[in-house]
Amino acid sequence: MYDNLVDYLGSIDPVLAAFYATLFTWGLTAVGASLVFFFKKMNRKLFDGMLGFTGGVMVAASFWSLLAPGIEMSPGEGFVKTIPALVGFGMGALFIFSLDKVLPHLHVNFKMSEKEGIKTPWHKSVLLTLAITLHNIPEGLAIGVLFGGVAAGFEGASIGGAVALAIGIGIQNFPEGFAVAMPLRGQGLSRWKSFNYGQLSAIVEPIAAVIGAYAVMTFQPILPYALCFAAGAMIFVVVEEVVPESQQDKYTDISTLGFIGGFMVMMVLDVGLG
Repeated sequence: MYDNLVDYLGSIDPVLAAFYATLFTWGLTAVGASLVFFFKKMNRKLFDGMLGFTGGVMVAASFWSLLAPGIEMSPGEGFVKTIPALVGFGMGALFIFSLDKVLPHLHVNFKMSEKEGIKTPWHKSVLLTLAITLHNIPEGLAIGVLFGGVAAGFEGASIGGAVALAIGIGIQNFPEGFAVAMPLRGQGLSRWKSFNYGQLSAIVEPIAAVIGAYAVMTFQPILPYALCFAAGAMIFVVVEEVVPESQQDKYTDISTLGFIGGFMVMMVLDVGLG
């Protein structure tokens, strides 16, 4: 079944393939958010463990799926070969840093007084959704860039690697949907509204994936930079948002073990399927 999926995605337009792959990741976000229909409250220990798992997947994906291939396909030798990685990684981190300073949002385990970005009267539900949306921008971009790189014929970019990344991102999107929907339910929103906000947090992924795939196919020399750009953006999100959110309560060991587990899962997926 996996081989058939890889063959199919490799045979169609790469922009469309990236779009389909991120529809899958969006769908798993919706599945995670749907748990709000079955549970009345959130188990904090489980929640912190899932946040840690998300961070582990993102860090592993940043290296195995993005940074390593980006360096491998860069021209030159020695220090020259690292220039695209340095430039792309730094620009990706600065891109999310800029969004973080401008886009109004609130991290899941933080108080309303700790909201970030420009001042706005938006409700907590919107701010929580936007915080998770920040996570999903680099994830969608990374998937799109990999599919575009495969179409451009770059050595180091494989359809198996792109599919493995989509599977890994999809797995960690499941707890992200849960991480938005359950706190909103706890704030008094209806189950249906909580679910909608939860699944909407990933709607940006198909958009970012299409942009990434199209950009790489149109301007092929940017692929090493684009891969490392996505990696820098993801690492910034993990360090600035995911890890601090998972360390706000007494279950720090659980979140750390979740991080290790997420890293291992993504590493196995990328090496085994890529």
